[in-house]
Amino acid sequence: MYEERASRLAGAVVWTNTPSAAPGALPVLPDGCMDLLWSGGRLLVAGPDTRAHLLGGPPVSWAGIRLFPGTAPALLGVPAHELRDRRVELADLWPAAEVRRLSGRIAAAAHPAAALEELALERAAPPDRALRRLVTALAAGRAVAGTADELGLGARQLHRRSLAAFGYGPKTLARILRLQRALALARQGIPYADTADRAGYADQSHLSRDIREFTGLTLGALVRRRPGYRASGANRSTPLPSGSSTTAYR
Repeated sequence: MYEERASRLAGAVVWTNTPSAAPGALPVLPDGCMDLLWSGGRLLVAGPDTRAHLLGGPPVSWAGIRLFPGTAPALLGVPAHELRDRRVELADLWPAAEVRRLSGRIAAAAHPAAALEELALERAAPPDRALRRLVTALAAGRAVAGTADELGLGARQLHRRSLAAFGYGPKTLARILRLQRALALARQGIPYADTADRAGYADQSHLSRDIREFTGLTLGALVRRRPGYRASGANRSTPLPSGSSTTAYR
């Protein structure tokens, strides 16, 4: 069973997941976020995805905090592009002694997810307002070029900052956020042609190609199948200004 709540850390979501035996869980889909995770006595990090992520092995319980797009690198001290499409031990990023201390603290906590939240609150850096404005604009369907102009950022500067913050360039981020807008609309029962138009695609065929490229599945399969838990996190409603919902196995 998956549960989540808004975090005291702005834009983040605290979640827990105890897997069920129900079949048909979806892979984790790209959504622009990164997660700090706890499972089996281990602290891990899920980097930003550019493709659907499948996790093997038996189902296990997870706790995590899903961080607002672009905020995890400052907390972790690692550029997002170094973690793109990866799941890594926190001990690979931080000193092993520090991670052992933190692991003991979380293992002793009555609620590991709340302990992860405290860790994130302690380590979080002040938000980059320009990057938050970028995420807000792209999540709402604004064009990359126009948004960059409004932020006073040149194309190269924006691309460099996006790689460090999100793990990929602003155009890829815009496509991923558009994908999540489309999924949210389709899961509300909006016809696929209308979903494509409202999400900002040229037509339904354009939507279908993007869905297939990022997920390896069809839109119908994503709508029909049960969202599963994440190993970066778990099912989640992405904390984006657009209010789009994304559920997947990270």
